[in-house]
Amino acid sequence: MEIPMNKTVKIFVILFLSITTVTVGEDGYKMPPKAIRDLVDAPLTPVVSISSDKKHILILERASLPSIEELSQTELRLAGLRINPRTNGRSRSSYYTGIVVQEIKSGRQKMIKGLPKDGRISNVSWSPNGKHIAMTVIRGSQINLYTVDIKSSKAKLLFKSPLNTIYGTPFYWLSNSKGLVTKTIISGRGDPPKLSSVPKGPVVQENLGKKAAARTYQDLLTNSYDEALFKYYMNAQVVYVNLKGKTKKIGKPGIIRRNEPSPDGNYILLETIHQPFSYLVPLYRFPILVEVLDIEGNLVHTLRDIPLAESIPIGRDAVISGPRSFGWRADLGATIYYVEALDGGDPNVVTEHRDQVYTLDSPFNVNPEPLVKLNLRYSGIQWGNRDIALVSARKWSIRRTTTWLVNPTKKSAEKIIDRSYED
Repeated sequence: MEIPMNKTVKIFVILFLSITTVTVGEDGYKMPPKAIRDLVDAPLTPVVSISSDKKHILILERASLPSIEELSQTELRLAGLRINPRTNGRSRSSYYTGIVVQEIKSGRQKMIKGLPKDGRISNVSWSPNGKHIAMTVIRGSQINLYTVDIKSSKAKLLFKSPLNTIYGTPFYWLSNSKGLVTKTIISGRGDPPKLSSVPKGPVVQENLGKKAAARTYQDLLTNSYDEALFKYYMNAQVVYVNLKGKTKKIGKPGIIRRNEPSPDGNYILLETIHQPFSYLVPLYRFPILVEVLDIEGNLVHTLRDIPLAESIPIGRDAVISGPRSFGWRADLGATIYYVEALDGGDPNVVTEHRDQVYTLDSPFNVNPEPLVKLNLRYSGIQWGNRDIALVSARKWSIRRTTTWLVNPTKKSAEKIIDRSYED
C-alpha cells in the first residue's frame, strides 16, 4: 500500500519532533548507575605523616575527584605555569578534605577543630618540634595560612592576608618552631590588567648572531599583555609571621622563586625572577637574582644574578654555565652550597668531570670551598653531619646514576652506587 506524500511528511515531522523533545529533555549531566558511581566516588587511601618527635601521626583524608566547579574555573597559562586567577594559586592543585591526629602510643584519635567546613587543605607541614602543623586552606577566592596546636587539636587562621602560592614553596618553618616565612599577595595591587583593543605594537624578537638550538615549551608568554598578567599574579611580599599572628615584611616585593630561611633562622636565601622575560623559554630560565638577606630583610650578600638562559644546548644534561642550584647545608647553621658546571653546561663536551660542588660559609663574602667533583651531572645532595653527605649524579642519555659518600670535613669522596636507574 502506498502512503500519500503529505502523510509521509507529517509522520516524519512527528518523529523528528519526538526525537528533538527527548534530546532537549535530557540536556545536562546524567548520573551513571549506582555501582559505577560508588566505584568512582570511593574515598582514596588517606595520606599519613609522622611528627618529628615520633609522638603523633596525621591522617590526611583526600577527595576522590575534583568537582565540576573546580574544573570549570578560569585558568591562565603564563610562562609555563597554569594559574587560577580567582585564588592566585596553582590551577587544579590536589588537596585534603580532613585531618585526624592520632597518638602513636595510645592509638587515640582526635579531629582537628576550627578549620572551615568547605576549605580545601594543602601543604600540610609539621613544625620542627612536632607541636604544631601549618597548612594552606583554600576557601572562596583566598588561600590562607592556618596552624594547628597538636595538644588542643585546634586550628586557627594565623593572619588574614591571602597567600601567593603559584610558584615555589608556600611557606617555611623556622628551626625554632616559633614562626614561619611565607609569601603574600601585595596589598592594594588593584584589579588585573585589561587587554587593550588597540595593540601597543608588534612583538619584536632579535637574533643577535648566536647559534643555539631551540626546543618547544607549553604555555609561554606571547605578548606584553601576558607579561602584565604574569607580573600582576606573580608579584609577592615575603613575610615573617609568628605563632601569635604578628607579621613583619622581609625585603621588597618581587616575583619570588624561593625564600628559604637558614637552619639557624638568621638568614633568608632569596631568589627573585626579574626582567627581561622571554617568549621562548619558561620562567625557570628567566633571569634570577640570588641573594642572602638577614631575618630583618637587610641585604647581606649577592650570590649571583643569573642571566636569561635561552641558549642552553638541547639535552637533558644541559645546564647553565656558572654557579647554580644554591641551597643551605642542612647540617650547619648558615652555610650555602652550590654547583658549577666544569664543561660550560654542555653535555657534548668531552671532559673528565662535569660538575663541582662548593660550600660558602657566612658572612658569604669569603672564598668558596670545593667539596667534590662529579664525572656525571649533579642531581641532588643529602646532608647528614659534618662527616657525611650523599651526593647524587646522573647521565640521562644512558640512564646512569651514581651516589658518592662525601666527608665534608676531610673533602674526601667514595663512590658507593653506580647503576642504571631503570633497573
